[in-house]
Amino acid sequence: MSSTDSGHLEATVALLRRAEEEFAPRITFACSFGAEDIVLLDLIRRHAPRISIFTLDTGRLFPETYALIDRCRDFFGLPIRVLFPDATEVEAMVAQQGVDGFYRSVEARKRCCAVRKLAPLRRALEGMAAWVTGVRREQSDQRAVMEAVEEDARFGLRKYNPLIDWTSEQVWAHIRTNDLPYNPLHDRFYPSIGCAPCTRAVTVGEDPRSGRWWWERDEAVAECGLHVSEIRKGRGAEWAEEDDDERSGA
Repeated sequence: MSSTDSGHLEATVALLRRAEEEFAPRITFACSFGAEDIVLLDLIRRHAPRISIFTLDTGRLFPETYALIDRCRDFFGLPIRVLFPDATEVEAMVAQQGVDGFYRSVEARKRCCAVRKLAPLRRALEGMAAWVTGVRREQSDQRAVMEAVEEDARFGLRKYNPLIDWTSEQVWAHIRTNDLPYNPLHDRFYPSIGCAPCTRAVTVGEDPRSGRWWWERDEAVAECGLHVSEIRKGRGAEWAEEDDDERSGA
């Protein structure tokens, strides 16, 4: 491990420990089982075990993701709370726009995200004072303006992004060095993995998140809305509130 990588790791561990010390047990980690989240599961297990963990089962995940959830439970020995969308809301949405209606418009896609991800997320964060995510600046232009610690006005919580300055190479070096489980879809050119109908493989040189909602050309809407920076230039909290009503995402 290089001195630079060691410095990133030490800073991340220190941030997790401070977050745990200040907010446990009212702090939780939103885990979608991407590569970054695997690193955080490992670090939470080792250094901040009082941070609780949850994941959102949208009902449309890849089989590989479901298998990884079970494997991580066994491997890390950590309790992982699984939250599901409200069945009545899903039924109403499907009745109105079809099973795959999200392909028809941004509005329909955001509604699907809101029902399957945002609503369960809100339930997961009820009673919490802070939450942890695996967001990195390198992942997209939207995330490039995010900070390691933010005040999340949408939920009234402190938000921690401990891996914000990590590179993809550092993430994978940690996974391989520690022989951690990960989603095999990553080996098939899926750097960012969400719901199966909304995720495709990417080619060499493409933006890592270009495989998410790829049919939407406008970068400004190519996020589910779960992670929105309060300091996004020109839109700020107003932009966050627009997506807040009809979004989901990791």
